[in-house]
Amino acid sequence: MNERLKELQRGWLEEATIRDMQVKMEKGEISSEELVIMYIETIGEKNSNINAILELNARALQIARGLDEERRTGKVRSFLHGIPILLKDNMDTADSMHTTCGSVALQHHYAENDAFLVKKLRDAGAVILGKTNMTEWANFMSDKMKNGWSSRGGQVNNPYGLFDVGGSSSGAAAAIAANMGAVAIGTETSGSIINPSAQNSLVGIKPTVGAISRSGIIPLSFTQDTPGPMARSVEDAALTFGLMVGMDETDPATRGAERFDNVDWQSILDANALKGKRIGVARTIFEREISTERKTLFDEALRTLENLGAEVIDHVELGTMENDLCYNVLFYEFKVAVNEYLANTSPTNPIRSLADIIRFNNEHPEETLTYGQVILEKVERTSGMLTEPEYIHALLSNHHLAGEIALDKAFVEHKIDALIFPQDHGCSFSAAAGRPAITVPAAFSRSGEPFGITFCGEAFSEPELIGYAYAFEQKTKARRKPY
Repeated sequence: MNERLKELQRGWLEEATIRDMQVKMEKGEISSEELVIMYIETIGEKNSNINAILELNARALQIARGLDEERRTGKVRSFLHGIPILLKDNMDTADSMHTTCGSVALQHHYAENDAFLVKKLRDAGAVILGKTNMTEWANFMSDKMKNGWSSRGGQVNNPYGLFDVGGSSSGAAAAIAANMGAVAIGTETSGSIINPSAQNSLVGIKPTVGAISRSGIIPLSFTQDTPGPMARSVEDAALTFGLMVGMDETDPATRGAERFDNVDWQSILDANALKGKRIGVARTIFEREISTERKTLFDEALRTLENLGAEVIDHVELGTMENDLCYNVLFYEFKVAVNEYLANTSPTNPIRSLADIIRFNNEHPEETLTYGQVILEKVERTSGMLTEPEYIHALLSNHHLAGEIALDKAFVEHKIDALIFPQDHGCSFSAAAGRPAITVPAAFSRSGEPFGITFCGEAFSEPELIGYAYAFEQKTKARRKPY
């Protein structure tokens, strides 16, 4: 790498926004190919300590050169044209990269087609730079497994220090926090975008289920899974999100995504978005779990909201607790979902079912069973037919408790525009009800651990939530790079 690029990599590239990159590319001061080169160099320097990147796309430089040529002929596809992005390792890519969900059992699996959202990103001109490490099987393998651990990639480390890196989009979060890519796409079933984003001082958008297609993503739950962007700024996350939303005929949940067709995602980035808004605080959800220091940081964030013109409605009661929600939904849906995915992979993939995964792990215990597989074994004992009364009860109970009792009732009775929580507290409600949430950096603890706040809203209220997060971000500028 030449001296000019080394200087840019060590200075300008760190914390550069996508808009910064587009301005330089438009002026001819840098190319997409050079962006890829600098990020590859950064990965080479940092990844051995952070362990966030599983593999690079062998064709990334060639793709970037092609996009540079398009730009030279006057064609710029979108805000992501020529921008290197990273994908969590549960998203299908029809290229030289594997799709493994962090599992050695799938270490030889190549997808035959791009996931729907991956195709949308490629069509938008994004350069798929690589795949990120993750908590194996989306943290649904063992109750002893650490966040960020996978048999394929080992342990992801938080670039801010000896703190929890978060799960299960751990590598995606750590990579973007450490400036190893412009933006990453993670997935969430219950907290797996919000939690690692908050732990790594990032903006993370957990969309309404159905806003973005799940087709071509190794699943955990039909009713709760959703992909979403993770970035260093609200603008980068929001505009990436806007390019990913849309209806997919193969994912029936996306029918509602049509309501985003005419949204101007740039115009919702309003520094005055919180003025006159009613923001609810459900303290009983987190007050017994949160440390005194985090409570102080959270209360400081609430004062910032008030300074921005919001009315804070404190002590909103949700009528239920997160522990009241039934996680049996995931236990029963996982077997059906993962068996369907594996059965439709390439005939060359010998792993065709959850039973095959368990068998492989038992045959290779030193490689795969560092933390055991008690959850996989429990899931395998279900019928795979979704007819168990426990599943049906859990599904209906979650819909009632999380949706109708906790969220719908609170929004109507208190006339609030959003709920706000510290870190990822409360994420189980938005997960179980399929509602959106966005986390944004707010502060750091005395020891240097990132602290974020999370806005939760009603279904398809992403434009409003993004506006609130943007207003808070512009006021506080709380994010800082790890080192």
